[in-house]
Amino acid sequence: MSFFQYLKSKEFLRTIISILVLIVILVFGLMKWLDNYTKHDEKIKVPNLEQLSLSETQKELSDLSLNFVVIDSASFNPKFPPKSVIEQNPIAGDFVKENRKIYLTLNPSGYRKIVIPNVLEGITKRSVIIQLKSLGFRIGEDIYISGEYKDVVRGLEVNGKRVKPGEKLPKNTVIHLVLERGTEKRDSIRLAKKLELLDNVR
Repeated sequence: MSFFQYLKSKEFLRTIISILVLIVILVFGLMKWLDNYTKHDEKIKVPNLEQLSLSETQKELSDLSLNFVVIDSASFNPKFPPKSVIEQNPIAGDFVKENRKIYLTLNPSGYRKIVIPNVLEGITKRSVIIQLKSLGFRIGEDIYISGEYKDVVRGLEVNGKRVKPGEKLPKNTVIHLVLERGTEKRDSIRLAKKLELLDNVR
């Protein structure tokens, strides 16, 4: 069979068709491989996880093929729900690769507890307020009881209950001071001493 006769034969046609099919298969396979290869190196946009619970965060990151590591927070932030995300690294909007770890800082369940100092040994109101505020407590309304010495601290109250030195209360707790009201006689003596001092200065 001559070359020109072969070109016109069915065998040549079948060969051409087979080659074309093979080329189509190879091109299709190459495109699929390239698609998978480029997706493997695809950048993922980090979502905003702030105020999400741990379970919500886990689902959000799992759907994006991202991992996370939890870092406990040292201080409670009342603007965020307890045990929710307050910080993340990388931040929202950054682009990362698949399986990248996102480092999370969670809000504690509440304020840390602080030991009440011994402020019940006849210390003045001003001194006690300075001590309690420096520890992170808040000062509520004064509660007066009978006694000779005005504004001398005789106790502490929280939510209508007496609390003692050594007990622990959450930071930012409102503490009410129980103070002596003082007597008129004692106030009169104090006033007289002040007037005497003024006379001596003159």
